[in-house]
Amino acid sequence: MAAVTFIPANPSVEDCWRGIILYGQNSASYKFALAESLLQLNPQAGQLVKLEDVAPVFGRAIAAHISHSPKQGTRPGKFLQSVQSYNTDGNLDALVKATVASGFQDVIDAFHNIGTSTVLHKFFIDERKTNKGIRITDEFSKLAEGIQVANITQEVDSRWRLVETAWNLGISANHLVVQHDHELGEIFTFDSAKRRKAVTSSRGALNGYQKGRCFYCAADLRLLGEEFNTDVDHFFPHKLKQSNLHLNLDGVWNLVLSCQSCNRGPRGKFDRIPSLRLLERLHLRNEFLIGSHHPLRETLMNQTGNTTEKRVGFLSKIYQEVQLNPQTAWEPELISLGNFL
Repeated sequence: MAAVTFIPANPSVEDCWRGIILYGQNSASYKFALAESLLQLNPQAGQLVKLEDVAPVFGRAIAAHISHSPKQGTRPGKFLQSVQSYNTDGNLDALVKATVASGFQDVIDAFHNIGTSTVLHKFFIDERKTNKGIRITDEFSKLAEGIQVANITQEVDSRWRLVETAWNLGISANHLVVQHDHELGEIFTFDSAKRRKAVTSSRGALNGYQKGRCFYCAADLRLLGEEFNTDVDHFFPHKLKQSNLHLNLDGVWNLVLSCQSCNRGPRGKFDRIPSLRLLERLHLRNEFLIGSHHPLRETLMNQTGNTTEKRVGFLSKIYQEVQLNPQTAWEPELISLGNFL
C-alpha cells in the first residue's frame, strides 16, 4: 500500500483549495473565515475586493463560532477580544474597524501555504499595499462555478468545527475520541465531563478527503439539494457486529462516502465485503485523514495504529478474517482506477 500525497502533481483548483482547508496550518481559525467569506461574497475573476468589504462577513463568521467555541486559536489576541466584544454589544462598525486593522495580518500572507510549500493555483493576489484589498483570480472563479462548490462550502464549515472542537474541549489529543452517529449522520465526541457534544456532519467532514467523489466508483457526490446522492457507508458492513471480531465498525476508519447507486442500487454493495484493491483505497483515505491533524488524526491512530505499518496490518488482519472467498468480493460495475485523485 504505497503512500500517495493528497495533492497530485497536476492538481485541479479543487485539489488546491481542499489542500489549503484540510492541510494548511491551524494556529487560528482565520483561514476558515476567509475561505467562508470568499465563497459567500463570490467575487468575479479580476475583481478587487477591499478589506473593508470582506471585514463584515469575515468578522461575523468568527463571531458566530466564538459564541459556541470561545477558543478560536492557539494564542488569544486583541482581534479575538474585539470579536467577543461584538457578540456583547453588536457594534458592527467597531468590528469592521478591528478586522481591517488586525484580522487579515497573517491569513492573507499564509492562505495559500501548506507547510513550507505554496499551492499551484492561487485564489487571490495580495494588493493590500497598493489597493487595500485582494484581487480575485481566474482560479477562484473556476472553483466557484464548479459542480463541487456547494460541497466545498460545507467542507469548510465541517473542518472549522472539527479544529475548534480540538481546541475547546480541553482534552489531550491522545484521549480525544471522535465517533459517528449513523442515525443522525453526525460526528460527535464527549467533553471532559463526559457530556456528548455534536461536532459536525459526517458527510461534510469526510467529503474533502475523497475529493467530492464516491469512494467506490468516483462519481461526483452531492451533499445537499435536490441532487443529493450521498450515503455514509460502512466499508466492512454492519453485519460483522454479529461476529466475534470486537471491532468498532462505526469508527471513522471504517466510514466512507458512497453514491447511493454503489451503496444500495441494483448492483450495490449492501452487506458484501469489498475487493482487495478497495481495501487499499481505504488505507489511502485513512492516511489522508491522518495527515490533516485535529482531531481525526488522533482518533484514527488510536483505532488503527500509530504507524503506517501497524495501520496496514490492522486492515489486512480484518480482511483476512472476514473475506473467506475472494471470488465473492464486491466491486462496482465501473470502478475508478485513480483512487479518487
